[in-house]
Amino acid sequence: MTKHNYADDLRLAHVIADQVDSITMSRFRALDLKVETKPDLTPVSDADRAAEDFIRGQLARARTRDAIVGEEYGSAGSGARRWIVDPIDGTKNFVRGVPVWATLIALADGDEVVVGLVSAPALGRRWWAAQGSGAWTGKSLAAASRMSVSGVSRVADASFSYASIGGWEERGSLEGFLNLTRACARTRGYGDFWSYMLVADGAVDIAAEPELEVYDMAALVPIVVEAGGTFTALDGTPGPWGGNAVATNGKLHKEALEFLA
Repeated sequence: MTKHNYADDLRLAHVIADQVDSITMSRFRALDLKVETKPDLTPVSDADRAAEDFIRGQLARARTRDAIVGEEYGSAGSGARRWIVDPIDGTKNFVRGVPVWATLIALADGDEVVVGLVSAPALGRRWWAAQGSGAWTGKSLAAASRMSVSGVSRVADASFSYASIGGWEERGSLEGFLNLTRACARTRGYGDFWSYMLVADGAVDIAAEPELEVYDMAALVPIVVEAGGTFTALDGTPGPWGGNAVATNGKLHKEALEFLA
């Protein structure tokens, strides 16, 4: 498939995200927001469900042959091309009124994620990439600047962003995680999608999480990679399929994996 086709897919993702931003922002800090606990004990709001319903409806009309995988409603269709969607990444932030949450829209062609878009309307930011076209950030396609990862080449000079400490403990990797935090110049828990967008933008050098679903990661991968970075699972497998994530500027990847293994 040609790059031109992915450009069309990226444009579609932007159009959908524009409308989803309106849905999610209208429910952010809404006094009547309804929040339930899912069987895995994570929260889901009426905004998550409304956003995913809308995205699925748009994709079903615009990309009839493509499959769709979403956090709230699972898989539909069986094409080689799969749209992978998280309607609100950072639901816990969303329901508490913290503005760090985003809609994630990705397109996988076979095992490769070829389009990724992350829209964080409460932050006034969006990030996106299509395979071979670079990684970009801004308010829209028309108002964008190109992103690239940092040139930091020593862990001792690096900024490391992580999500939770408990997950590393459950994995049995707490000591390695703590050793990495001790080795880095700076550690901050920016969390969720934001850590990875900061890596792509050169503001952070390493981001890692011990347990994630594919819909948490898919949209992030092409953005990090097109910005010149590396995105793998903890075992070094490329892409979003390994159940966890390490993203770096590339120069620090091998060392980061060694610490976290």
